Amino acid sequence: MTKVFVGAVHKDSSEHTLGPAVRAAAEAATDFAWLSKGDSVFIKPALNSGKLYPATTSPAAVREMVALLKEKGAGRVVVGDMSGIEHVKLTPHGLTGSTRRLMEQSGMAKAAQEAGAELHFFEESGWNAFYEEYPASGSSWKRGLMMPAVLKEMDHIVLMPRCSRHALAGNTLALKTAVGYWRTDTRLEYHKDARTLKEKTAEANTVPAIRDKQRLVVSAADKILITFGPDTGLVMQPEIGLVIASESAVAHDMVSLAWLLMNREGVSPWEFIVFKDPYTCGLVVNMANRMIVWKLGGPIHAIQADSLRRNDLKSIWDDRVLSSAHQLSGGPPSIVIEPIDNLLPQWLKHRLTEMTTVPL
Repeated sequence: MTKVFVGAVHKDSSEHTLGPAVRAAAEAATDFAWLSKGDSVFIKPALNSGKLYPATTSPAAVREMVALLKEKGAGRVVVGDMSGIEHVKLTPHGLTGSTRRLMEQSGMAKAAQEAGAELHFFEESGWNAFYEEYPASGSSWKRGLMMPAVLKEMDHIVLMPRCSRHALAGNTLALKTAVGYWRTDTRLEYHKDARTLKEKTAEANTVPAIRDKQRLVVSAADKILITFGPDTGLVMQPEIGLVIASESAVAHDMVSLAWLLMNREGVSPWEFIVFKDPYTCGLVVNMANRMIVWKLGGPIHAIQADSLRRNDLKSIWDDRVLSSAHQLSGGPPSIVIEPIDNLLPQWLKHRLTEMTTVPL
């Protein structure tokens, strides 16, 4: 059994309420026995752009996690990422854009620094500040993945995604955040060889840095980006929001995706039209992916790019990222949803359990 701890947050709650819920979920999900006094911890958020939460990770959640790690004895807490190609591009010859500026715009930088964290942005160290790692399993990648060298300095990783739709990938949860680590050439292969994009997402989470150092996944999901994504779309703020935590990224994503799909159920066809959900159109998805390949590598690569295989998500079992992750780990985990307090309604716990129970 794999436990996923879920806390409830009322719609009218403030950041001062969300923070304690994040803390409670994290402390329920792990005993922090892995953290020795003076250890370094890297917090990996989702910062594809400079947009506010839930287009990026909640600043309140990051602030609370930094403070908690410091209290538990961490000597150095670093928060960092490298944003998407629409905003930041690193090449052997130079750099355009700034993840630092985007983190400041999102409010995450201020929150992290006020709690005592350092900031680190992979592109600022240059093209050569990356090293090659290979997935432990799978053969969809042609080369190793170029990972940021700062991870070699870190003892542990805490992953802090958000709950969001993604125009190309269908959703962006914990496993998808691995993209933020990669150098531009790895991102080019990812998008150019689009036929296996989702399989590569799962396989990328088995590289040594993630496999050996990632201890905890915590996401605030009291707000959900339910259409388009990753940077814009229709934001849903249900009456009861969630905080989701687990030591397993796969188990976390099973619950997080169920929560995303639940919140899409009440959306009217009119809202889908107004807020545009191009993932329902294969032609639009492929055109958008080729544009990204163009930005990453130029027109020749865009012409040569694979077609992106779109798959509709009617349940979590339709998601190819999760299906691939299940295959890599010997099958889907049997999940136990553990409320962290008495605020989670029984009907909601039952529904999430039903949606994440392995089909017979």
